Amino acid sequence: MINVENVSKQYGSIQALENIDFQIEEGTCFGLVGPNGAGKSTLMKILSGILLDFEGDIQVNEWKVSKDRSKIKQQLGYIPQEICLEETLTAYDNLMLFGTLYGLKKKELHKRIDEVLEQIGLVHRAKNKVVTFSGGMKRRLNIGCALLHNPSIIIMDEPTVGIDPQSRNSIFSIIHQLKEAGSTIIYSSHYMEEVEQLCDSIGLIDKGELVEFGRMEALLDKYAKPSLFISGQDVEPEMLQNFGKVEKKGNGYLLNSDEPLLTLRDLVTYCDEHNLEPHRLELYHPRLEDIFFHLTGTQLRNA
Repeated sequence: MINVENVSKQYGSIQALENIDFQIEEGTCFGLVGPNGAGKSTLMKILSGILLDFEGDIQVNEWKVSKDRSKIKQQLGYIPQEICLEETLTAYDNLMLFGTLYGLKKKELHKRIDEVLEQIGLVHRAKNKVVTFSGGMKRRLNIGCALLHNPSIIIMDEPTVGIDPQSRNSIFSIIHQLKEAGSTIIYSSHYMEEVEQLCDSIGLIDKGELVEFGRMEALLDKYAKPSLFISGQDVEPEMLQNFGKVEKKGNGYLLNSDEPLLTLRDLVTYCDEHNLEPHRLELYHPRLEDIFFHLTGTQLRNA
């Protein structure tokens, strides 16, 4: 449905994006993952039609951004990282404002506002001014404003930054509903657990370059290494050397082994014989953050 073709963007001497290529299937959730400053927001603004000065092209179905920008924008709903609401107005009036900008007529507009308020869980606060809302409620209303015209493509740039767990779960529920309705979602984040939970395919971006792209399951399988994780107050790397290659990870250690179940058995025996009581000892499956570190040598959250 969406084909990004050799997209590059430069700000003066800074190369924000360089030859970005990927495809997004219709009705799926695509995750764009990378640290702050990697180029995610720049790419999101290009995809949404906000940034017009870039090299390359983007095709949506039979339309290309270079030729059919207005047609593509009618299909898009863009939720920026910055909250774009008028806080002196009520939630209902904010939705009225955005719906009018989308060109919705009076009867249709009021119908869509009622539907969106239900969808984002703010029916009971429709007549309250936004200035009285929590951060999570503002995020949900921000999303609602982008859904009024029933876009087939929804672009979300870091939609869960700085919100409480309840609001995060509400946003996840909205995304699942949109996917079930057949919408295509582009989801930008540096929260690995969110992307793993929500997305069907991903692109890993670092320093303006796409370092990996593919289906979630395929990438996790591609970089999977049989390993164990162990942590504990008395666990030291020297005592683990005989069980496999040792890597520091967080407050513990990864043990890479070709036979992880046998290694687990031997390690349990070793701990029992030496009166060691690990806090954690388990088979370890790679996560997106491990893949990112493998490709870039940088921890995602600290990049």
